[in-house]
Amino acid sequence: MTSGSVVTEQRYRRRRSASRRTASKPGASFGQVIRAELIKFTSVRGWVIGMIVAALLTLLFGVFLAGNASIGCGPTRSGKACLPKVPIGPGGEAVTDSFYLVRQPLAGNGSLTVRVTSLTSLVAQGSGQAGPVGQGPRNPLANMSKGTVPWSKAGIIITASTRPGSAYAALMVTGGHGVRMQYDYIHDTAGLPGKVSPAAPRWLRLTRDGDVISGYDSADGKHWDLVGTATLAGLPRTVQAGPFATSPIDNKVLPFFGGASVQSGPSQATAVLDEITRRGHWPAATWTGDNIGGHGNTPGTGVGYFRQSGGAITVSGSGDIAPVVPGPGSFYPTTTIEQPLTGIFVGLIAVVVVAAMFFTAEYRRGLIRTTLAATPSRIRVLAAKAVVAAGAAFAAGLVASAIAAPLGVSRMQNQGQFVLPVSILTEVRVLVGTAAMVAVAAALAVALGAILRRSAAAVTAAIVVVVLPFLLSVAVLPVTAANWVLRLTPAAGFSIEQSIPNYPQVDSVASPASGTYPLPPWAGFGVLCLYAAVALVLAAILLRRRDA
Repeated sequence: MTSGSVVTEQRYRRRRSASRRTASKPGASFGQVIRAELIKFTSVRGWVIGMIVAALLTLLFGVFLAGNASIGCGPTRSGKACLPKVPIGPGGEAVTDSFYLVRQPLAGNGSLTVRVTSLTSLVAQGSGQAGPVGQGPRNPLANMSKGTVPWSKAGIIITASTRPGSAYAALMVTGGHGVRMQYDYIHDTAGLPGKVSPAAPRWLRLTRDGDVISGYDSADGKHWDLVGTATLAGLPRTVQAGPFATSPIDNKVLPFFGGASVQSGPSQATAVLDEITRRGHWPAATWTGDNIGGHGNTPGTGVGYFRQSGGAITVSGSGDIAPVVPGPGSFYPTTTIEQPLTGIFVGLIAVVVVAAMFFTAEYRRGLIRTTLAATPSRIRVLAAKAVVAAGAAFAAGLVASAIAAPLGVSRMQNQGQFVLPVSILTEVRVLVGTAAMVAVAAALAVALGAILRRSAAAVTAAIVVVVLPFLLSVAVLPVTAANWVLRLTPAAGFSIEQSIPNYPQVDSVASPASGTYPLPPWAGFGVLCLYAAVALVLAAILLRRRDA
């Protein structure tokens, strides 16, 4: 044993003797037991240094990975100069608002009723933009073929204005999800199921009463059902309303061992609507067509048109009306506030090592009998150690997250990535939730230390149970298997970092690398807490039954 080790061991025994006196006082409270364990923890510099190292690793790896991008948008422009102009919706979220609108003004209250008899789609072959790239005019619809795009959509819409990001309510048929009522980009309600066709048309109706928009659907034009209602606060007296069509980027996910690749290309939706009935005050006599958001900075072909023949309107459009989400296939170079926190899995390794050894050191140094003699309640000892380890891990995780997030976000923006905006409450949940996830993982590692007793076995088990599933899901397993791993293992706890919800009306690929997970944030965190609770209960049972 080296002189340094002797000094450390002597210091540990002195601090431990002080902690034993604190915990063995008659009627010692749980708080006093926690204080005694805290004295033990701080008596070993390696444990304190380990938590500091965990924070530094989280910070350094997170900021490095967040800054590992380079966006260019021309021969002389790059970085921040290439930040896209992304519309912002009524709720402050980034949105895609690109569609073809056939409109008339509606002044005050009224209604619009149509029958949709068909919805067809064109999709690009392979990935990238459709159409030939050569001399002469470029036709974005060239080389596209018929296909099915589940979230292609066409129907009727009432919108505050033609400015992208405006408040709206729409009732539509879709390529694969039946009738839907959607409003203000993030809200989605299902109506009649099934695909529309000449043999199975769908009647749609939107009514306006002040700020309240109601949507109804019917399979025969006689019997109507309410699909949903939307309250659009501050809706102007005169709004724009009429048929529309749009179709999102068509993403083909190609899974492989170790992840997935996504082939993306534009799509085009075309619909036929007839039996158009208007009630209320509609000042205009003719329909006007507008390609809303149809420019180079929006997804889709950029092509939109309408034709009117008798009482029928054929409308064709491309793009989407939906929230912007991160992940493969996203049209914009987007990122999220939690991307700088990806280094947490590296720091977590140091945390679980320290936490596991915090218990196993008692057995390795032969001092567990003294500890249990000083505090006869073995469960209280286990709980105190878990609280101390979790507290130290929470502090390290919170400091690292609070520093890494703003540094990483600034660096990503300077590189030309658009950071998807979220509320202050969501930012707090991401930062504090990350620290809480690390704390629960530390408590789980303490429980494994109590169960296995030996440092090597406990440390290995902690890394295998907590960290390895996350690494496998990111870098090794195909998408389907990775999603199950992120649902059923303690790695589900990483979903507490997700800031952008998994909107049901947007196709996306769950990928921790892009900040998306198969479970909602609190559900995934609950899975980790359940594992920690089970491990602590098992550790308590074994600790009571075994000899010291």
